[in-house]
Amino acid sequence: MWRPMLAGDLALVQGIADRVHADYPEAPEIFANRLDLFPAGCFMAVGNVGYCIAHPGVVGQPPPLDTVLDGLPANADCLYLHDVALLPAARGNGLGSALVARMEQVAKAHGFSRIALTAVSNSDRFWQGLGFGPMPCAKLASYGAATYRVKVVKYTGATREPENSGGG
Repeated sequence: MWRPMLAGDLALVQGIADRVHADYPEAPEIFANRLDLFPAGCFMAVGNVGYCIAHPGVVGQPPPLDTVLDGLPANADCLYLHDVALLPAARGNGLGSALVARMEQVAKAHGFSRIALTAVSNSDRFWQGLGFGPMPCAKLASYGAATYRVKVVKYTGATREPENSGGG
């Protein structure tokens, strides 16, 4: 259902982002920046109907929208889902749950026991259903009406233990 994202996919990613996240525009170099920094967290939905961009982050410190990152945080303690977008026709087909399962694998492979995200566009219920609990976060100014959410990855062997699970 999901395949690794390639540099050649970035024009498709931008087109999907422009349609799905019109209220949260990001420049093309943002997507390229995240793919360059952490290709292991970037995926395309088969059929090019959606994408996911994730990278190591720090719980409670989401990067501002439309901002190039100089690097990944040395004190990363979670996998941060920077952006997930599915075209309307692709929704309700299990892509979201398949993606979260994939992201849990990525988190485990990189020693993270949590996955964090900023829920926008009234997507709280969707993310709640996938096990992401709300967590207070003061750094959401660039996201407008949004909720910060965290999911604890349930497995043994995490090298970076959560200080506050944030629910879920």
